[in-house]
Amino acid sequence: MLDDTLLDDPAWLQQADTAGLLRAAATPGAQVRATAGAAVEAGLSRLVSERPRALVLLSRSAAGADAAPLVTALLGPECPVPVVTSPDVPRWVGPLDVVVVHVDDMVDEPALAEGVYRAGRRGARVVVAGPGDGPVAAAAAGGQAILLPTRVPVPPGLGLAAAVALTLAVTDALGLLRVDLDGLADRLDHASERDHLSHESFVNPAKSLALRFGERLPLLWGVDPVAVAVAGHGAGALAGFAGVAADATGYQQAERRPALFRTAVSQGSDGDIFADPDDLSGQQRVRVLLVSVPAGPAVSPVPPRPDQREADLVLRRATDRLPAADLLVPGEESQGDPVTGALSLACRLDTAAVYLGLTTGAMGGSAELRPSGV
Repeated sequence: MLDDTLLDDPAWLQQADTAGLLRAAATPGAQVRATAGAAVEAGLSRLVSERPRALVLLSRSAAGADAAPLVTALLGPECPVPVVTSPDVPRWVGPLDVVVVHVDDMVDEPALAEGVYRAGRRGARVVVAGPGDGPVAAAAAGGQAILLPTRVPVPPGLGLAAAVALTLAVTDALGLLRVDLDGLADRLDHASERDHLSHESFVNPAKSLALRFGERLPLLWGVDPVAVAVAGHGAGALAGFAGVAADATGYQQAERRPALFRTAVSQGSDGDIFADPDDLSGQQRVRVLLVSVPAGPAVSPVPPRPDQREADLVLRRATDRLPAADLLVPGEESQGDPVTGALSLACRLDTAAVYLGLTTGAMGGSAELRPSGV
């Protein structure tokens, strides 16, 4: 069970966090900044300056598996280049294609190394992020390949920002999605500062999320494609750092799960004001969080894109059916930018999961560790 008093005890959190997870969770800005610098030094823009036949995003690593759908959703259906997500380098890859690979948390490098070597021999432009040694690094040596060494090492599960930054550096160089990575890093620093352990839960967005996740089974339902990708990453973070099984899908798909959706509606309606919220007659206690990452500023002279209009309609229907659901949106630091909004929200979910894991004991935190006299 979550002991909410521990969330507002910075000394206890520091003592319980023996693996330095909270410190690592506060590095998204540093990860983006370091990746951007490495890309410039390696001459990434020169390697991938020409628009490819296809952009292949490898999803074999955990970071790549989360970064690929997020960047694909940000590119949207209007992207002029096919974006292919695959756990392995496709055999059809050739000199007209660009391949992006992340190997920081790889456990099956030989199989990936063979694919990277084959792509390089065929003239594909390959961008690899990871250690400077090992089978994949050796396979990338030669051919049209660039290796970007990891400059901000973090524990497994907390490297999403670096993986996304590398992919964004590639899409920016290709002219598919223009992103100011330095500005993105600054905004992520601001978001991390708001989630710092010294801030109490009522002003700390990540701690507030941890409290909500600790009370009931989270249902993370996205109302737009980018939000669905963020929700999927959040569910993985909750499982990895807090041992919490969360449902993550699009709201329209959630409506097609009748049993779970009925449970959400029955627990998410106003109902009887005198009813006991804890008396659920044997039902699973759930909490619906509608995740939304708007495609642009709320006030803009440019008409909203068709996909944003659809997302607005989905959100309106969701809030009508589930009036008591929580709305999970990017913080003020996103400034209406969907790239910043998506990445800051995903990283905030990481931090919330770490807070929850520490205070419930899932990551080794325990009330027995409370400092004496507190």
